[in-house]
This record gives sequence, C-alpha cells and structure tokens, in this order.
Amino acid sequence: MQLWVGLGNPGAKYAANRHNIGFMALDRIAADHGFGPWRKGYQGLVSEGRLGSTRVILLKPETFMNLSGQSVRAAADFFKIPVEAITVFHDELDLAPGKIRVKQAGGHAGHNGLRSIHQHLSENYARVRLGIGHPGDKARVANYVLSDFAKADQDWLDDLLRGLSDGAPALAAGESAKFLNAVSLRTAPPRPSTGTKPPEKPAEKPAAAPEDPRSPLEKLAERFKR
Repeated sequence: MQLWVGLGNPGAKYAANRHNIGFMALDRIAADHGFGPWRKGYQGLVSEGRLGSTRVILLKPETFMNLSGQSVRAAADFFKIPVEAITVFHDELDLAPGKIRVKQAGGHAGHNGLRSIHQHLSENYARVRLGIGHPGDKARVANYVLSDFAKADQDWLDDLLRGLSDGAPALAAGESAKFLNAVSLRTAPPRPSTGTKPPEKPAEKPAAAPEDPRSPLEKLAERFKR
C-alpha cells in the first residue's frame, strides 16, 4: 500500500493557484484511473484505488499548506504506511514550467508544505517535483505561487497532468524512469526526423555500343566470309 499526497490549499479561492498543482495532479489520477469518490478524513480529502496491483491512497490535506504534515501523519498512522511508501506531489520553483523530477528523501528547500511533513514524519519520503518556474525576484514568490496559472500555461499544464496520469502505474510499481518517460511523451513528444539524407543517384544507363562504320554491303560480304 502507498500513500500519495498532493500539496495545496483548500477552497475554490486557491483551486487554480500554482501552489495547488499537487491537488491538480491527484485529481487527474483519480479521475483517469477510476478511484473512489473523494471523502473527508485525516484532516483532508481521501480517495482510494489501485494502480496495477498496488493499492494507493490519495490524500489532499485541508490543513492549508503550512500544516500539511498534520494530515499526512494522521493518514499514515491510520493506514500504517511507512514514510518510505509516501510520495508527495508539489510545486517546484526551481524547475521550468512543465518540467518534472522524482526524488527520494532530501531537504525541503524552503517549501512550507514539505517542511511541515519533515517535522511530523521525516525526510525519507519520495517527491514528484512539478516545475512552475520562478518569478525572478524572491520578493515576488509568495504572490506568484498564490496566483492562478496564466491562460498561456494551460496547454503545457494539461499535457503535464495527462502525462502524470499516464505514468502513474509505473510510479506505483517503483519504475521511475518509465514514469518520467510517460510524462515526456506528453510534454515533449518525439518529432519526425529532419535528417538530410542525400537523394539516391539515378541508375546509370548502360553505355551504347559503338556505331559500326561499315556499309550494309560490307556487312553482307563479311557474313559470306564465315
């Protein structure tokens, strides 16, 4: 059994925020893979289902981002899920929009949701880091993450969420490379070859036989000599 956590803030006011991309990821996975309806529990919203042979609990904490660890700890304790079997989907300022990385354990890099999980559990959980880009100025970060995705972001965001859903069974099976490849096929599909193979040379015509300079009479005489 695994626990997958999407980070975000509860309520319609925050639903389309960049900070809520973790919620968006879990919503897409639940809808595409036939998970059960979302229900309240463990200070959050929970949906249960299977990805391949793996039972997965999806959790969207409703404690607000800075207290996410309370909800994660409550769910992990109830289902008796070790921290190593927890995967957290979260926004990542240090990755370009649409880029993705998978990481096992490590620091929280100042992300308040991850910091809270560190405090209530440990750092030994997995993370799916979902790039949202950086506003370029540290002073603008708070407003940036709490603002909605721009209209221009919708195409890459949709591709990313679809890719996460496509690769979810591989992630549940511990196949990170296969998971990332599934995402890449959505966000950066292979392009047709643009090679410049030189055209084949046309087949050369056989050389014509040299013209016989003899007159018809000389040719006829030659035949009677044989």
